[in-house]
Amino acid sequence: MSPVPTCILSSNEAPQALHGHAVDAYVQIGSLSKILTGTALAQFAAKGVLESDSPLEQFLPVPPGTGITLKHLAQHTSGLPRLPPHMRRRDPYSAFDDDALHGVLRRLDTLATAAPGRTEEYSNLGYSVLGAALTAASGMSYQGLLDHYVLAPLDITEVTSNPPADRQLHSRGLFGRARRPWTMSGPILPAGGLWATPRAAADLVAALLVDRKLGEPAMSWQKAGSVLWHNGATGDASVFTGAVPDGRWVLVHRLTRRADRTDELGIKLLQQARPGNSAGPKP
Repeated sequence: MSPVPTCILSSNEAPQALHGHAVDAYVQIGSLSKILTGTALAQFAAKGVLESDSPLEQFLPVPPGTGITLKHLAQHTSGLPRLPPHMRRRDPYSAFDDDALHGVLRRLDTLATAAPGRTEEYSNLGYSVLGAALTAASGMSYQGLLDHYVLAPLDITEVTSNPPADRQLHSRGLFGRARRPWTMSGPILPAGGLWATPRAAADLVAALLVDRKLGEPAMSWQKAGSVLWHNGATGDASVFTGAVPDGRWVLVHRLTRRADRTDELGIKLLQQARPGNSAGPKP
């Protein structure tokens, strides 16, 4: 079995790019995109653009009385299912276009599997709806609002929905051919469609979780004891990142869909990291 291209960045070690990975190539970051969406919501609320407790129907054409708020969507407590309807097998989100999203919004009340606020169910669909609400509230594109409210204040540029083709890095299949990435440029984008260089993704983690440059971490981060973490996976890539209060953080990106192995490696490296260094990625 061929070695898996792996990139490791952490709080106190020089970046490692192994087996053909690269710290400055664009890779899909999957559900790590949710962190940016959640941070945008937090910044909107902090600047008075909206309130996180605002009902969804204030921004989108959904049936009245669902009780779903922006906070419910960000915390995965909206009652919406994990995935949009009519997923495809090889390119799961390719059919989830704007028309499909509008169809979902019109019958959002019938899609909910629980009353909002009662249970937690991780939902890509919920974050797609949250992203749509934020773009409607701001009058900006999703990339535009991320640039303005999240990335520019952190001086981070290499996070995008549309990376240059000559800087994209993909896993390899039969005869070394690059695998075609999932189509995630439509409404699913706020839930899992962003691309980033590993260096930029690590800068983002250090800025948000360690240096707290935009205030308290957004509610989109997952919690396990004192650890704040998130992961993500697409058809040919997976990522794990996490940080603890003493300044340790790690980001692992691998060109493989085996997200469980990526999580295991990331958790192990975070446990092994030395505390007390909050510096971002070294050149």
